[in-house]
Amino acid sequence: SEYHYHLHYLSVLKYQNKLDFLENMREKTLAGWKVYLFTKNADEIKGLLQDRNISFVSDPKDLKEKGVVVYELNKEEAFPHAFQNPHLKFSVITDREIGGLRDSSHKDPAQHAVYLDFLTGLKMGDYVVHSDHGIARFKGLDRRTIDEITREYLYLAYAENDKLFVPIDQADKVSKFIGAGDQKPRLTRLGSAEWATITNKVKKETQKISRELLKLYAERARAKGFGFREDNDVQSKFEEAFPYEETPGQLTAIRDVKKDMERKKPMDRLVCGDVGFGKTEVAMRAAFKAVQSGKQVAVVAPITILVDQHFKSFVKRMEEYNVRVEMLSRFRTAAEQRKILDKLAKGELDIVIGTHRLLQPDIEFKDLGLVIVDEEQRFGVKQKEKFKELRTEVDMLTLTATPIPRTLNISLHGLRDITTITTPPPGRLPVVTEVRRFSFGLIRESIMRELKRGGQVYFLHNRVQTIGEMTEKLKKLIPEARFICAHGKLSSSDLEDRIVAFKEGKFDVLVSSTIIENGIDLSNANTLIVNKAEKFGLAQLYQLRGRVGRGKAQAYAYFLYHSQRLPLDAKKRLRAIVEASELGSGFQIAMKDLEIRGAGDILGANQSGAINIVGVNHFVRMLNQAVENLKEGRENEEIDGRKKEVSIEIPLPSFIPDDYIVSAKDKIGVYQRLAAADSFDYLEELRNDLIEDYGRMPKEVANLFHVLEMKLLAHRAGLLNVRADNIHGRGERMIVLSMSDRVKPENIFNMLEYNGKWLVSGTKLKINFEDLGVNWVDGLKESLKLLGKKPKNLPGSKVDKEGKKDK
Repeated sequence: SEYHYHLHYLSVLKYQNKLDFLENMREKTLAGWKVYLFTKNADEIKGLLQDRNISFVSDPKDLKEKGVVVYELNKEEAFPHAFQNPHLKFSVITDREIGGLRDSSHKDPAQHAVYLDFLTGLKMGDYVVHSDHGIARFKGLDRRTIDEITREYLYLAYAENDKLFVPIDQADKVSKFIGAGDQKPRLTRLGSAEWATITNKVKKETQKISRELLKLYAERARAKGFGFREDNDVQSKFEEAFPYEETPGQLTAIRDVKKDMERKKPMDRLVCGDVGFGKTEVAMRAAFKAVQSGKQVAVVAPITILVDQHFKSFVKRMEEYNVRVEMLSRFRTAAEQRKILDKLAKGELDIVIGTHRLLQPDIEFKDLGLVIVDEEQRFGVKQKEKFKELRTEVDMLTLTATPIPRTLNISLHGLRDITTITTPPPGRLPVVTEVRRFSFGLIRESIMRELKRGGQVYFLHNRVQTIGEMTEKLKKLIPEARFICAHGKLSSSDLEDRIVAFKEGKFDVLVSSTIIENGIDLSNANTLIVNKAEKFGLAQLYQLRGRVGRGKAQAYAYFLYHSQRLPLDAKKRLRAIVEASELGSGFQIAMKDLEIRGAGDILGANQSGAINIVGVNHFVRMLNQAVENLKEGRENEEIDGRKKEVSIEIPLPSFIPDDYIVSAKDKIGVYQRLAAADSFDYLEELRNDLIEDYGRMPKEVANLFHVLEMKLLAHRAGLLNVRADNIHGRGERMIVLSMSDRVKPENIFNMLEYNGKWLVSGTKLKINFEDLGVNWVDGLKESLKLLGKKPKNLPGSKVDKEGKKDK
């Protein structure tokens, strides 16, 4: 461009979330900037700008002196030639700079690596686990040229100054170490038997319980379930009555659940979405579908108030369709409960909603087809065991805003199906979150501000012994407000009356214990104050914050702490809750919780010691291998979590240049995804993603894809190693393939038919570079393809009448 020399390139800091981005857009337009925004999410960006009354145009020609251009740029198009004045201040922003945007490049919500940022995103100094060599410190990327092969390596530092450089095509062997709490892991000594000894020890300690878990999931996969009927006209009419527009995330979840239900095997899907993101509607449609197929539905929620709320919602939506809905909780008398149980057993009820009372032995269903569990992590061990039994018998749908680490990990690693709803309903704003030292002045100021705009306030004080005393102090502090107190020690009727009175607007401030955590849905309560926030877990803080910001008004959450010096993990939790102020952060919260708390409970009782030695990722690798063994009937095979690796050592400079992906963290993430690619389809998807996100690939990156394709082909063929050798004294170079006993002799003939210059020497196949053709890379790939193809008959072999080949 003729303006090129007038431009100054400035690297923009990534916006933490959409709120940051919108504030910056407002500032820039007021300050006279021109902003060019290149996006794959034009509708979402335009909606956000409209919500904040920030004007924008879609065509650069329509932009006057300042403002925002929302530009849907095809990756093949040139940069728009629309600078009226080269000296004008302007900013160029892409989707990559805006945290919290829906990632439209990932069409499949279940694909492996989309949600692994907290698990695999490495930064300098992190503790890592290499599946073959143990625990080290990550020291960054290191580019080296060895035997004319330039590539990048992950530099790992082990005990006693040992170093290991891991080729980037094996980056998936390295993962972040996540153990229990703040305890630092012990570094492994390279070259010793230490790591093998440790993994063997862990294996013995955890094998029994892991087999039990894996057996359950394997049984579920093999079990014959009920295939629900496809949607009918009544289902369509019911869904059209939904008073809101479904978000893209909701539609995905609904589609996934229905597809699972129509299969003839028991569904076990986890739907993870923030509070107020529409999980209940997903559950309602699934329940209605089950009833249309003549099956009964049980909806299980952790607390009575939530059961009551679900009951009212279900009845409101379903009564005109003659769906028989009942509630089983302490809000029903003993006589009423007996009647409900009788109706359930006779099949005179379609849907029953209740607390863990629904899991007790005296409950009988005539024909139960679907169990919906809301917030599974709030249930005790016994109830979870009951859910475990149900998983192999009926369809299970679990809803959660913050999945517990164990559930999350198993979901992420393919043992459970998961759908995440990340799109907030239109018009919702993130909650403004502050962590402050406890101060009565701040409490008065924040309550008075909410009252002035006609809203209500939750004040959370989680000590029942002193909650009355705190309520009296607040009444004296703010005589203008009407206070009511609620906690779990009240009788069920008294508790319900107080909460209903607050819902009806008879009081301004509800002083309560954590009973509000999973229950009340109030669009008028938009300020939350949590006393002694340092005492709560991260997921719990997140759930509590989800009580406000349900409507379109700006909501505020104040997390107040008392300690002079906060413990490290409390500090991390409070920092994480502020960082995750963006809508849809529930999933990241669960990931962060996994990092802070560790994953000691991944398989239940007393396993934290074992997992803490090797870290959760290596432990899960061992689980995955055990799953594969179970599926293939190799139940007694050794489990060590190691992946059988093919090494590719050929003279192709294969790495990601710094000017292609500037951020080291992003680059490592891409390397790990590439190294984990286990199919050509997934590799192709990654190739398209890279071009979409970073532009045309340089030669080194294209070479990296060649290497990874060869790795897949070589693995399929049963090779151990593909290597380039120099023939000493003759100046010639040769490709050597090392074969395992999995290589089929028939396939060697296939390869020789294609190129007869291969030399077979024991367990090696050898060929000179020039004999592979002008383009030796393509020639080598074609040979590897043939070596792994389905074998045809050996040349000259005879087939007898029974169809057997001679040797």
